[in-house]
Amino acid sequence: MSNKQNAKYAFYYLLSLVALVFMAIAVGMIAFSIIDKTLPDVLNYSNGNFDGPLRFAISALLIATPIFYFIFFLILKGLRKEEILKDSGVRRWLTYLTILVSSLIILGVFISVINSFLAGDLTSQFILKAGTVFIISAIVFSFYFYDIKREDVVKKDRIIKVFFWATLVLIAAAFIASWFFVESPKTARLRRLDQALVNNISTLESAVNTYYAAEKKLPDSLESLRAAKNVYFDSSALVDPETKTPIVYQKLNETDFEFCAKFRASSDTSQTKAGVTAVSYPAYPGDKNHTAGYQCLRGNLWALTTSAAVTK
Repeated sequence: MSNKQNAKYAFYYLLSLVALVFMAIAVGMIAFSIIDKTLPDVLNYSNGNFDGPLRFAISALLIATPIFYFIFFLILKGLRKEEILKDSGVRRWLTYLTILVSSLIILGVFISVINSFLAGDLTSQFILKAGTVFIISAIVFSFYFYDIKREDVVKKDRIIKVFFWATLVLIAAAFIASWFFVESPKTARLRRLDQALVNNISTLESAVNTYYAAEKKLPDSLESLRAAKNVYFDSSALVDPETKTPIVYQKLNETDFEFCAKFRASSDTSQTKAGVTAVSYPAYPGDKNHTAGYQCLRGNLWALTTSAAVTK
Protein backbone atom coordinates (compact mmCIF):
# COMPACT_ATOMS: atom_id res chain seq x y z
CA MET A 1 0.00 0.00 0.00
CA SER A 2 1.10 3.53 -0.72
CA ASN A 3 1.27 6.13 1.99
CA LYS A 4 -1.71 7.81 0.37
CA GLN A 5 -3.81 4.65 0.66
CA ASN A 6 -2.60 4.09 4.21
CA ALA A 7 -3.75 7.56 5.24
CA LYS A 8 -7.11 7.20 3.48
CA TYR A 9 -8.00 3.88 5.07
CA ALA A 10 -6.70 4.93 8.47
CA PHE A 11 -9.17 7.82 8.23
CA TYR A 12 -11.95 5.41 7.19
CA TYR A 13 -11.31 3.07 10.13
CA LEU A 14 -11.07 5.88 12.68
CA LEU A 15 -14.24 7.53 11.40
CA SER A 16 -16.08 4.21 11.45
CA LEU A 17 -14.87 3.72 15.04
CA VAL A 18 -16.32 7.08 16.11
CA ALA A 19 -19.60 6.36 14.31
CA LEU A 20 -19.77 2.87 15.85
CA VAL A 21 -19.29 4.27 19.36
CA PHE A 22 -22.10 6.79 18.86
CA MET A 23 -24.38 4.11 17.40
CA ALA A 24 -23.76 1.61 20.21
CA ILE A 25 -24.20 4.23 22.92
CA ALA A 26 -27.36 5.57 21.25
CA VAL A 27 -28.98 2.14 20.98
CA GLY A 28 -28.08 1.46 24.61
CA MET A 29 -29.49 4.81 25.76
CA ILE A 30 -32.75 4.15 23.92
CA ALA A 31 -33.05 0.71 25.50
CA PHE A 32 -32.22 2.06 28.97
CA SER A 33 -34.75 4.91 28.63
CA ILE A 34 -37.51 2.56 27.52
CA ILE A 35 -36.73 0.26 30.44
CA ASP A 36 -36.83 3.21 32.86
CA LYS A 37 -40.15 4.42 31.43
CA THR A 38 -41.89 1.04 31.41
CA LEU A 39 -40.49 -0.03 34.81
CA PRO A 40 -40.37 3.29 36.69
CA ASP A 41 -38.55 3.40 40.01
CA VAL A 42 -39.91 5.81 42.63
CA LEU A 43 -36.37 6.24 43.97
CA ASN A 44 -35.38 8.04 40.81
CA TYR A 45 -37.73 10.89 39.95
CA SER A 46 -36.28 11.35 36.46
CA ASN A 47 -37.29 7.82 35.41
CA GLY A 48 -39.97 7.95 32.74
CA ASN A 49 -39.81 11.72 32.44
CA PHE A 50 -36.47 13.09 31.43
CA ASP A 51 -36.16 12.81 27.65
CA GLY A 52 -32.67 14.28 27.25
CA PRO A 53 -30.97 10.88 26.75
CA LEU A 54 -33.63 9.84 24.22
CA ARG A 55 -33.27 13.05 22.23
CA PHE A 56 -29.49 12.66 22.18
CA ALA A 57 -29.79 9.01 21.10
CA ILE A 58 -32.17 9.85 18.26
CA SER A 59 -29.84 12.62 17.06
CA ALA A 60 -26.79 10.32 17.28
CA LEU A 61 -28.48 7.56 15.29
CA LEU A 62 -29.63 9.99 12.60
CA ILE A 63 -26.07 11.23 12.03
CA ALA A 64 -23.82 8.28 12.94
CA THR A 65 -25.74 5.42 11.26
CA PRO A 66 -25.44 6.55 7.62
CA ILE A 67 -21.80 7.54 8.20
CA PHE A 68 -20.91 4.13 9.66
CA TYR A 69 -22.56 2.08 6.92
CA PHE A 70 -21.19 4.28 4.15
CA ILE A 71 -17.64 3.99 5.52
CA PHE A 72 -18.20 0.25 6.07
CA PHE A 73 -19.10 -0.05 2.38
CA LEU A 74 -15.99 1.91 1.32
CA ILE A 75 -13.72 -0.35 3.42
CA LEU A 76 -15.26 -3.53 1.93
CA LYS A 77 -14.90 -2.04 -1.54
CA GLY A 78 -11.23 -1.26 -0.85
CA LEU A 79 -10.60 -4.83 0.34
CA ARG A 80 -12.15 -6.30 -2.80
CA LYS A 81 -10.14 -3.97 -5.05
CA GLU A 82 -7.05 -4.77 -2.93
CA GLU A 83 -6.44 -1.08 -2.23
CA ILE A 84 -6.02 -2.28 1.36
CA LEU A 85 -4.59 -5.73 2.05
CA LYS A 86 -6.09 -8.25 4.47
CA ASP A 87 -2.96 -8.39 6.61
CA SER A 88 -2.00 -4.72 6.35
CA GLY A 89 -0.94 -3.01 9.55
CA VAL A 90 -3.57 -0.30 9.16
CA ARG A 91 -6.42 -2.81 8.98
CA ARG A 92 -5.21 -5.04 11.81
CA TRP A 93 -4.15 -2.31 14.23
CA LEU A 94 -7.25 -0.17 13.75
CA THR A 95 -9.61 -3.14 13.91
CA TYR A 96 -8.11 -4.15 17.25
CA LEU A 97 -8.25 -0.50 18.34
CA THR A 98 -11.97 -0.54 17.57
CA ILE A 99 -12.38 -3.69 19.68
CA LEU A 100 -10.37 -2.12 22.52
CA VAL A 101 -12.33 1.15 22.60
CA SER A 102 -15.63 -0.73 22.38
CA SER A 103 -14.51 -3.00 25.22
CA LEU A 104 -13.62 -0.07 27.47
CA ILE A 105 -16.94 1.68 26.86
CA ILE A 106 -18.99 -1.48 27.40
CA LEU A 107 -16.95 -2.32 30.50
CA GLY A 108 -17.73 1.14 31.89
CA VAL A 109 -21.45 0.73 31.17
CA PHE A 110 -21.46 -2.71 32.82
CA ILE A 111 -19.80 -1.27 35.91
CA SER A 112 -22.36 1.56 36.02
CA VAL A 113 -25.29 -0.87 35.70
CA ILE A 114 -23.96 -3.15 38.45
CA ASN A 115 -23.21 -0.15 40.68
CA SER A 116 -26.78 1.10 40.24
CA PHE A 117 -28.12 -2.35 41.13
CA LEU A 118 -26.00 -2.50 44.29
CA ALA A 119 -27.25 0.99 45.18
CA GLY A 120 -30.83 -0.28 45.18
CA ASP A 121 -32.12 -0.15 41.61
CA LEU A 122 -34.88 -2.55 40.67
CA THR A 123 -33.75 -6.11 39.91
CA SER A 124 -35.87 -6.23 36.76
CA GLN A 125 -34.23 -3.05 35.49
CA PHE A 126 -30.78 -4.45 36.24
CA ILE A 127 -31.46 -7.70 34.36
CA LEU A 128 -32.83 -5.93 31.29
CA LYS A 129 -30.04 -3.34 31.18
CA ALA A 130 -27.34 -5.95 31.67
CA GLY A 131 -28.93 -8.02 28.90
CA THR A 132 -28.94 -4.98 26.62
CA VAL A 133 -25.24 -4.33 27.20
CA PHE A 134 -24.45 -8.01 26.65
CA ILE A 135 -26.31 -8.10 23.31
CA ILE A 136 -24.64 -4.91 22.01
CA SER A 137 -21.19 -6.08 23.08
CA ALA A 138 -21.73 -9.55 21.59
CA ILE A 139 -22.69 -8.07 18.23
CA VAL A 140 -19.72 -5.69 18.12
CA PHE A 141 -17.11 -8.20 19.28
CA SER A 142 -18.32 -11.14 17.18
CA PHE A 143 -18.41 -9.05 14.01
CA TYR A 144 -14.95 -7.52 14.33
CA PHE A 145 -13.33 -10.75 15.50
CA TYR A 146 -14.84 -12.57 12.54
CA ASP A 147 -13.84 -9.81 10.13
CA ILE A 148 -10.20 -9.75 11.23
CA LYS A 149 -9.90 -13.57 11.19
CA ARG A 150 -11.60 -14.40 7.88
CA GLU A 151 -9.26 -15.61 5.18
CA ASP A 152 -10.90 -14.47 1.95
CA VAL A 153 -11.86 -10.80 2.05
CA VAL A 154 -12.20 -10.43 -1.71
CA LYS A 155 -15.33 -12.47 -2.37
CA LYS A 156 -18.70 -11.52 -0.95
CA ASP A 157 -19.29 -13.01 2.47
CA ARG A 158 -22.72 -14.24 3.59
CA ILE A 159 -21.97 -13.74 7.30
CA ILE A 160 -20.92 -10.13 6.70
CA LYS A 161 -24.18 -9.59 4.82
CA VAL A 162 -26.16 -11.11 7.71
CA PHE A 163 -24.38 -8.82 10.18
CA PHE A 164 -25.10 -5.85 7.94
CA TRP A 165 -28.85 -6.44 7.67
CA ALA A 166 -29.33 -7.69 11.22
CA THR A 167 -27.68 -4.64 12.76
CA LEU A 168 -29.54 -2.33 10.40
CA VAL A 169 -32.86 -3.87 11.45
CA LEU A 170 -31.88 -3.60 15.14
CA ILE A 171 -30.95 0.08 14.79
CA ALA A 172 -34.13 0.83 12.82
CA ALA A 173 -36.23 -0.90 15.49
CA ALA A 174 -34.54 1.10 18.28
CA PHE A 175 -34.99 4.34 16.34
CA ILE A 176 -38.69 3.71 15.65
CA ALA A 177 -39.36 2.57 19.24
CA SER A 178 -37.77 5.72 20.65
CA TRP A 179 -40.47 7.90 19.07
CA PHE A 180 -43.16 6.16 21.11
CA PHE A 181 -41.47 7.27 24.33
CA VAL A 182 -40.01 10.70 23.59
CA GLU A 183 -41.96 13.94 23.71
CA SER A 184 -42.56 15.76 20.46
CA PRO A 185 -40.39 18.85 19.80
CA LYS A 186 -43.50 21.04 20.22
CA THR A 187 -44.31 19.60 23.66
CA ALA A 188 -40.67 19.79 24.72
CA ARG A 189 -40.60 23.50 23.81
CA LEU A 190 -43.80 24.15 25.78
CA ARG A 191 -42.26 22.52 28.84
CA ARG A 192 -39.07 24.57 28.47
CA LEU A 193 -41.12 27.77 28.26
CA ASP A 194 -43.07 26.71 31.34
CA GLN A 195 -39.82 25.98 33.15
CA ALA A 196 -38.54 29.46 32.28
CA LEU A 197 -41.81 30.88 33.63
CA VAL A 198 -41.46 28.90 36.87
CA ASN A 199 -37.85 30.07 37.16
CA ASN A 200 -39.13 33.66 37.01
CA ILE A 201 -41.68 32.86 39.72
CA SER A 202 -38.91 31.37 41.86
CA THR A 203 -36.87 34.55 41.38
CA LEU A 204 -39.81 36.62 42.60
CA GLU A 205 -40.33 34.21 45.51
CA SER A 206 -36.72 34.77 46.58
CA ALA A 207 -37.23 38.52 46.30
CA VAL A 208 -40.33 38.30 48.51
CA ASN A 209 -38.34 36.37 51.10
CA THR A 210 -35.58 38.98 51.03
CA TYR A 211 -38.20 41.71 51.50
CA TYR A 212 -39.80 39.83 54.40
CA ALA A 213 -36.45 39.30 56.12
CA ALA A 214 -35.76 43.05 56.00
CA GLU A 215 -39.27 44.47 56.60
CA LYS A 216 -40.83 41.66 58.70
CA LYS A 217 -43.86 41.71 56.44
CA LEU A 218 -44.90 40.70 52.95
CA PRO A 219 -44.95 43.29 50.15
CA ASP A 220 -48.42 44.52 49.19
CA SER A 221 -47.65 44.29 45.47
CA LEU A 222 -44.87 43.64 42.98
CA GLU A 223 -44.50 47.40 42.59
CA SER A 224 -43.66 47.81 46.26
CA LEU A 225 -41.30 44.85 45.96
CA ARG A 226 -39.63 46.43 42.96
CA ALA A 227 -39.29 49.76 44.74
CA ALA A 228 -37.67 48.27 47.86
CA LYS A 229 -34.04 49.33 48.26
CA ASN A 230 -32.85 46.09 49.78
CA VAL A 231 -34.34 43.81 47.11
CA TYR A 232 -32.61 43.22 43.77
CA PHE A 233 -33.90 41.09 40.88
CA ASP A 234 -34.05 41.25 37.10
CA SER A 235 -37.19 43.02 35.92
CA SER A 236 -37.60 40.37 33.19
CA ALA A 237 -38.70 37.99 35.97
CA LEU A 238 -41.93 39.95 36.31
CA VAL A 239 -43.41 38.57 33.08
CA ASP A 240 -43.87 35.40 31.06
CA PRO A 241 -40.64 34.97 29.05
CA GLU A 242 -42.50 34.48 25.75
CA THR A 243 -45.83 36.32 25.90
CA LYS A 244 -44.58 39.08 28.25
CA THR A 245 -47.81 38.72 30.22
CA PRO A 246 -47.25 40.01 33.77
CA ILE A 247 -47.00 37.43 36.55
CA VAL A 248 -49.71 38.12 39.15
CA TYR A 249 -48.68 38.39 42.80
CA GLN A 250 -51.35 38.01 45.48
CA LYS A 251 -50.86 38.60 49.20
CA LEU A 252 -53.30 36.23 50.93
CA ASN A 253 -52.57 37.22 54.52
CA GLU A 254 -49.65 38.31 56.65
CA THR A 255 -47.61 35.18 55.94
CA ASP A 256 -49.13 33.59 52.81
CA PHE A 257 -48.77 34.64 49.20
CA GLU A 258 -49.00 33.17 45.70
CA PHE A 259 -48.08 33.82 42.10
CA CYS A 260 -50.50 33.27 39.23
CA ALA A 261 -49.71 32.69 35.55
CA LYS A 262 -50.90 30.78 32.52
CA PHE A 263 -48.99 27.54 31.89
CA ARG A 264 -48.79 25.83 28.52
CA ALA A 265 -48.66 22.20 29.67
CA SER A 266 -48.93 20.09 32.79
CA SER A 267 -45.74 19.32 34.67
CA ASP A 268 -47.12 15.83 35.33
CA THR A 269 -45.93 13.49 32.56
CA SER A 270 -47.47 10.35 34.04
CA GLN A 271 -50.14 10.01 31.35
CA THR A 272 -48.35 11.33 28.29
CA LYS A 273 -47.13 8.09 26.74
CA ALA A 274 -49.53 5.33 25.74
CA GLY A 275 -50.45 3.92 29.10
CA VAL A 276 -46.95 4.03 30.55
CA THR A 277 -47.15 5.23 34.14
CA ALA A 278 -44.24 7.48 35.03
CA VAL A 279 -43.24 9.15 38.27
CA SER A 280 -44.21 12.82 38.31
CA TYR A 281 -41.05 14.88 38.29
CA PRO A 282 -40.28 17.78 40.64
CA ALA A 283 -38.69 19.62 37.77
CA TYR A 284 -38.95 23.09 39.20
CA PRO A 285 -37.48 24.89 42.20
CA GLY A 286 -39.64 24.40 45.28
CA ASP A 287 -41.54 21.51 43.67
CA LYS A 288 -43.77 23.95 41.79
CA ASN A 289 -45.77 21.45 39.79
CA HIS A 290 -48.75 22.70 37.82
CA THR A 291 -51.50 21.84 35.38
CA ALA A 292 -52.05 23.37 31.96
CA GLY A 293 -53.86 26.72 31.94
CA TYR A 294 -54.12 29.57 34.42
CA GLN A 295 -53.03 28.54 37.91
CA CYS A 296 -51.81 30.07 41.15
CA LEU A 297 -48.76 28.57 42.86
CA ARG A 298 -48.38 29.03 46.60
CA GLY A 299 -45.18 30.75 47.64
CA ASN A 300 -42.85 29.52 50.35
CA LEU A 301 -41.83 31.84 53.16
CA TRP A 302 -38.52 30.28 54.14
CA ALA A 303 -38.05 32.22 57.37
CA LEU A 304 -41.27 30.77 58.79
CA THR A 305 -40.51 27.28 57.48
CA THR A 306 -37.05 27.33 59.06
CA SER A 307 -38.30 28.62 62.41
CA ALA A 308 -41.09 26.01 62.47
CA ALA A 309 -38.56 23.25 61.78
CA VAL A 310 -36.31 24.51 64.56
CA THR A 311 -39.25 24.62 66.98
CA LYS A 312 -40.10 21.02 66.20
